Amino acid sequence: MFETPLANRLHIAIFGRRNAGKSSLINALTNQDIALVSETAGTTTDPVYKAMELLPIGPVVFIDTAGLDDEGELGELRIKKTKAVMDKTDLGLLVITYGSDLKLEKEWLLELKKRNIKVLGVVNKIDENEIDIKMLEDMFKIPFIKVSAKDRKNIDVLKRAIYENAPMDFERSTIVGDIIKPKDSILLVAPQDIQAPKGRLILPQVQVLRDVLDAGAMACIVKDSELKESLENLSKIDLVITDSQVFKYVNDTIPKDMPLTSFSILMARYKGDLKTLIEGAYAIDSLREGDKVLIAEACTHHPLEGDIGRQKLPKWLEDRAGRKLNITVRAGADFEEDLSKYKLIVHCGACMFNRKQMMSRILKAKEQSVPITNYGVAIAYMNGILNRVVKVFNI
Repeated sequence: MFETPLANRLHIAIFGRRNAGKSSLINALTNQDIALVSETAGTTTDPVYKAMELLPIGPVVFIDTAGLDDEGELGELRIKKTKAVMDKTDLGLLVITYGSDLKLEKEWLLELKKRNIKVLGVVNKIDENEIDIKMLEDMFKIPFIKVSAKDRKNIDVLKRAIYENAPMDFERSTIVGDIIKPKDSILLVAPQDIQAPKGRLILPQVQVLRDVLDAGAMACIVKDSELKESLENLSKIDLVITDSQVFKYVNDTIPKDMPLTSFSILMARYKGDLKTLIEGAYAIDSLREGDKVLIAEACTHHPLEGDIGRQKLPKWLEDRAGRKLNITVRAGADFEEDLSKYKLIVHCGACMFNRKQMMSRILKAKEQSVPITNYGVAIAYMNGILNRVVKVFNI
């Protein structure tokens, strides 16, 4: 449970005004004093994340946010960060207290519902005042639970309500298990070049390997330099999954009738909308001189020689387009609100994002009519093998 990546946890974000007791609530839910609590308004500045096990759901992450009514220039920045949290929220807890006019809460509920986020209302500080729950539920059209975070009253009731209202489809149930069968022989090609982390595999490779084992299939993992020997030694191979960077070599090396895909394309399907990302790849051939292209990465890392996002992809895109492009690289949470200036977005596999956050980015691009694709999908398209590598999904 402790090693479950944040990206694979149900994200539960707590929203409300300053001094509504959001930090006290997250402390009560986690049974730990992880969020700073004070009578001073605006104590919480940046979002606070806490991973825990919430039975019977399993691994979750709670997110404490700044007050919806924060003020001043800094307050506006904090509210902007709070709104950014919505893009990764699977379930929202909207906290209210006695005495509020509820206008702001209604506005934020609309924001959450616009993003198709399920919302559970929480009335805090019932030790101080009583509020008519039926009136609130009629007004907001969402269920409400009464608690006292300070006295830890009704917290178990709230946890049960979280379980009953949490979306169970917040992530796909499997990465590759639905396209392979028990006893299938799966060959994984994982280059260990300068970009590979020392002493370990990258997260998508680990997750796919585990998913293959969970499906009851048999996995063999090799470097690209040992691919030919592997083909000679293995009597049966039902699927080859490769790092997209060596797509061309692997495609040219394995038999033409052998099913092939990549870790990045599997993650595109697992985290996002593969059909939309495939459609986005066709925009590569529409790029003109000076067109702006956004390369978006889910994680921040120190780029090394031959970095995929900063060196390889820009070169491959310009080689394909036959002209100079205006390429911008954004990493981590740095994703612009106004995407209209870009002619194409190329996103990484998003292994560090939850599905909600990746889908939020895809929807944002679609709303602004900007084509969006994925590293693996784009590389397959530029190598002329996109139809081959998505054939395994029966798209």
